[in-house]
Amino acid sequence: MRFPIYLLSCLLFLAVFGCGGGADSSVVKVEPVAPEDINLLEEDSVSAYDHPILEMPDPNTRLATARLGRLDEVFNDSNYVHWAEAERIGIEPLTDTRSHLQTRQPLVKVTSCADFYVEPLTYSRPYMVPVGAAMLHEIGRRFNDSLAKRSGARYRLKVTSVLRTPETVKRLKRTNRNAVDSSVHQLGTTVDISYSRFVADGTQVTHSAEELKALLAEVLYAMRKEGKCWVKYEIKQPCFHISARYPVVPLEE
Repeated sequence: MRFPIYLLSCLLFLAVFGCGGGADSSVVKVEPVAPEDINLLEEDSVSAYDHPILEMPDPNTRLATARLGRLDEVFNDSNYVHWAEAERIGIEPLTDTRSHLQTRQPLVKVTSCADFYVEPLTYSRPYMVPVGAAMLHEIGRRFNDSLAKRSGARYRLKVTSVLRTPETVKRLKRTNRNAVDSSVHQLGTTVDISYSRFVADGTQVTHSAEELKALLAEVLYAMRKEGKCWVKYEIKQPCFHISARYPVVPLEE
C-alpha cells in the first residue's frame, strides 16, 4: 500500500518547520531550501488537501471580533513603504532560470500545513526569504489560536500569491489591474492572503467569510502595530497584501 504523497509532504514540513507545535507558537524555525531543489520557472504542485468552504453561518455562534473601522483606511501602507523595506531584507528580482542561485538572501519554500493553505499558484511560486516565511507562519498561528479560543472552529488562511518574477508580473498585468512592474512580490518578502475565501477543516462551527475576515484583520492590525509587517487592503483582488519587516520596530501610537 502506497503512503499518500500529500501526507509524506505534510509530515516532512512539520519536521522541518515545526508547524503547529512547540510551546511558543510565535517562534518559527525555517531552513533554507538547497539551491538545486529550486526551479522557480516550473509549476509547483501543492502537496496538501483542500476542503470545501462552509457557506452558511450559524447566527448563534457569531464570532466576536474587534471593530477596526474601514479596512482600506486602516491598512493603507503604500507600495513605496513595502518596497523600501523589501530592498533591505529581500532578494533582487529574478531575471533568468539560474539567478535564484545567487540571491543575497536564502529562499525557503512555503507549503500548506496547519498554519495556512497555499492554493495552486499560477503567477507566482511558493518561496520567501526566511523572515517572510516566519511572518506568514505567525499570522496563521495567531489566527488559528484566536479562532480556537473564541469558538473552537477550525479554519485555515488561504495564501493566493507569493514570489513573482518580472515575467510572471508581465503576464499578470493582462488580467489584474493591481499588478505593477514594481511589484514587491519580486523581492521574496511579500504574500497575499485572501479575505474572501478560507479553508474549513471539518469544523462543526460555521462562520461567514466576513467574520473570518474581521478576525484576520485583527491579527494583522496587532502584528503591524508590533512592527512585524506592512499591510495593504486590496479591493479589486480581495486579499491582504502583506510584507515582512525586520528588524522589528514597533509603531508609535
